[in-house]
Amino acid sequence: MLTLFIHIRVLDLLDIFFVAILLFALYKLLKGTAAINIFLGIVAILLLWKVTDLLKMQLLSDILGAFISVGIIALIVIFQPEIRQFLLALGTPTFLNKYGGRFNFLTNWFQTTYETDTDPVVVACQHMSNLKQGALIVITRQNELPQIVKTGIVIDAEISSPMVENIFFKNSPLHDGAMIITQNRIKAAGCVLPVSKKKLPRYAGLRHRAAIGLTEVSDAIAIVVSEETGNISYSTHGNIRHNIEPATLQQKLASDLGLDREPEENTQTVNKD
Repeated sequence: MLTLFIHIRVLDLLDIFFVAILLFALYKLLKGTAAINIFLGIVAILLLWKVTDLLKMQLLSDILGAFISVGIIALIVIFQPEIRQFLLALGTPTFLNKYGGRFNFLTNWFQTTYETDTDPVVVACQHMSNLKQGALIVITRQNELPQIVKTGIVIDAEISSPMVENIFFKNSPLHDGAMIITQNRIKAAGCVLPVSKKKLPRYAGLRHRAAIGLTEVSDAIAIVVSEETGNISYSTHGNIRHNIEPATLQQKLASDLGLDREPEENTQTVNKD
C-alpha cells in the first residue's frame, strides 16, 4: 500500500532551507553574466532527473544521471571563474552581510576596523571630480591584494591629497591604472584590475568595469572618478553606486572600514563646493 503521508523531520526542513540559501547566493553571484543561463539549465536538468527517478522512469533517469555525473568535470571548467569568485566571497566576513538578509547581526562577530585616513582621499576625489580628472582608487580590507600590487609600481607613501591628485594627473605615467591603499599607505599605483563581465550601462567605462570586477573577487572598496562627467562612483561586493557626493563618500568609507564604530573617532565631513 502506498504511503499517504511523508514524514518530514526538522533536519529535512533545515536541509531545504540551506539548499535554498545556497541556490539564491549562486543566483545572485551569477546574475547579469552569461553563466546564469547555464546555471538555470543545470538546475532544470537536475530537477528533471529527480522527478524521473521518483516516478521510476528507469531509462530516462539513468541517462540524465549519467549526463550529470560525467558532466561535472566540464562544469568545473566552464564555471571556474564563478566558482573562484564564490569561494573568495565565502571566505570573507562580508559574505553574510551580502547574502544573510535578516541574519546580518551575525557579522558583528567578525567586524574589524581598518585604520585608514579617508579625509585626503575624499578631498582628492572632490578636486578631481571638479576638474573631471579620471581616477580609480582601491582601499583594501582583509585581503591586501598582493597579486594586484605586483602589476603596478610600488610607492609605499603616506596618504595625502596632493599625492593622490598628482598620480592621477592626466600626463602622469600612472594615471591609467588603479591606486592601491593598504594599511593607511598608498601601496602602489598603475595597477591592473580584473574587468567585470556583467552587463553594465553604456555610460560605464573601463574604470567602472575594473572597479566592479575587483570587488566581485575581493572585499576591497573601489572609488571611481569619471573622466567624462566628473561623477564619483563607489563599488563594493560587485555592486556600484554612481554619482555620489563627497560627504556621502566619506560616510560610506567610514561605515565600510569600521571607523564609525569607534565613538572617539571624530570624522570630518567634506562638503562639495
